[in-house]
Amino acid sequence: MIPRSLGVIWLSIDKMGGIGHGAWVAGNHDFELAVQCHQAGMLDKAAKLCRKVLLKKPKHAQAFHLLGLMAHQQNDPAAAVEWHRKAVAAKPDFAQAHNSLGAAFFACKRFDEAVESFRKAVAAKPDYARVLRNLGILLKDCGMVEESIVAQRRAFAAHPSWHEAHSGILLTCHCLDGHDPVSLLAEHRDWDRFHAGHLAGTIAPHANNRMPDRRLRIGLVSPDFKGHPVIRFLLPFLEHHDREQIELFAYAEVSEPDEWTELARKHVDHWRSLINMPDAEAAELIRADEIDILVDLAGHTNGNRLTVFARKPAPVQATYLGYPGTSGLSAMDYRITDALADPPGMTEAHHSEQLIRLPACAWCYGPDTEILPAESPAALRGCVTFGSFNNLAKVNERMLGTWARILEVVPGSRLLLKSAGFLSMDARKRVSAALLSKAGISEERLDIRGPEDNHESHLALYREIDIALDTFPYHGTTTTCEALWMGVPVVTLAGRSHVSRVGVSLLSNAGLPELVAESEEDYVRIAVELAGNAQRLANDRANLRDQMRASRLLDAPAFSRAIEGAFREMWMSWAASPDSIVK
Repeated sequence: MIPRSLGVIWLSIDKMGGIGHGAWVAGNHDFELAVQCHQAGMLDKAAKLCRKVLLKKPKHAQAFHLLGLMAHQQNDPAAAVEWHRKAVAAKPDFAQAHNSLGAAFFACKRFDEAVESFRKAVAAKPDYARVLRNLGILLKDCGMVEESIVAQRRAFAAHPSWHEAHSGILLTCHCLDGHDPVSLLAEHRDWDRFHAGHLAGTIAPHANNRMPDRRLRIGLVSPDFKGHPVIRFLLPFLEHHDREQIELFAYAEVSEPDEWTELARKHVDHWRSLINMPDAEAAELIRADEIDILVDLAGHTNGNRLTVFARKPAPVQATYLGYPGTSGLSAMDYRITDALADPPGMTEAHHSEQLIRLPACAWCYGPDTEILPAESPAALRGCVTFGSFNNLAKVNERMLGTWARILEVVPGSRLLLKSAGFLSMDARKRVSAALLSKAGISEERLDIRGPEDNHESHLALYREIDIALDTFPYHGTTTTCEALWMGVPVVTLAGRSHVSRVGVSLLSNAGLPELVAESEEDYVRIAVELAGNAQRLANDRANLRDQMRASRLLDAPAFSRAIEGAFREMWMSWAASPDSIVK
């Protein structure tokens, strides 16, 4: 479970919203030529024509807007902000320009102004699906989950065939405190019915060789063969898989490859790019490759190709790693997990797939840095610093109350929070006020920060905290592993759904089951006891990395054998049921 973002923030430059030329193009030769040049990629010529238009009509809102779009496309969002501001000043009800202004503010990391611009776009055009989606994405990033879901549901209602918007709702619902996983399964089933049901009748029989013990052709479908948490958990398997038993195919949706992309390519047998490839064509490519088991690594996150899986191009299909719950697809056979994250008898009713549990851990962490832990900050400052670097969407009122209790009980303790969502000053004020209202502490004990500039500085920030507090009910994954790698113990609260049990598996497999709480009171107790144990904190700082290296959480060869065993189990089940095409 390494959920990605809901999606990107969209400029008003797509088939859904156009760029709002309308009557501004008709009868205006220079602007019409500017639009044509822009569409042809001749940006310099388009810009000159826009300026020519503005000499004649100084308040031509569309010319300002087009100049702003081109500035954004040329990676100059600050200039885009100024052009779009001129556009909305010239035409205050110009919804597309308000949306593009919001996108430019977002690119400048000015989240509050972006939210305001998106709200103005919605006010000007209430059924504007793209901007409703943008607003929903940004509200989620800023921790306003309920309002985010409302905006996203409006986007989907305005454009019911937009399956990505529907997927975004499903992902965000996992962040709701007290969400009902059975009801959430029903919503995932609705996604299948709305967007995939019409494809069921098109699924043809599979002619794969049914020999149970032959070399298997495994296809991995992901937009995350790049610098993203998913690749850090996938790479150990890619590096250690048994090439005599497994022939790996990567179906990649990577528009901007990086060094991680090249590393992944080196460890697979076949690389297929799905960029701009229609679903039907992608499904035919997978069938032509005679894939035996097709593995989804994105779920309902941005860039997924679930509508390819709905066509059942492989006889066996499984979902794994990149999403915190069920796919809901009738065409998806299995979900790969383990017995701690999904204990037998506890979570089967939350999934449309059959759960296949690895014998130890469903994750294998691949640390990508040798940045060393520093001495415990408690030893240097004389006070304990708690911290959480999780996505702000996972932070809720109940959890803040629990954290406040910990701060109250541990004299002089501090809390360091870091998230991209804290680029919003409103979010900082909201979280700070919630904590201060629940605890009798001074504001100086809170340290709230936005994101770091790079991954190395992000990891180095763990040197400033003594104890990490996992979010609940939606646990961290990468953040938990990173904290442990940097010598920081993590306290987690076990729940009764997959999203609230990931920390149980990670900590138990790292040899730290004592850090798993069974109640909020237990969570507070564990955190307080850790804070009072200076020797334990010093030992963890010195020894946790070596403990992780020796644990099942970093045992890549054993993990690879386990997941290969799961693939073989899936395959033998299908091979023994030759008439089974779909579930």
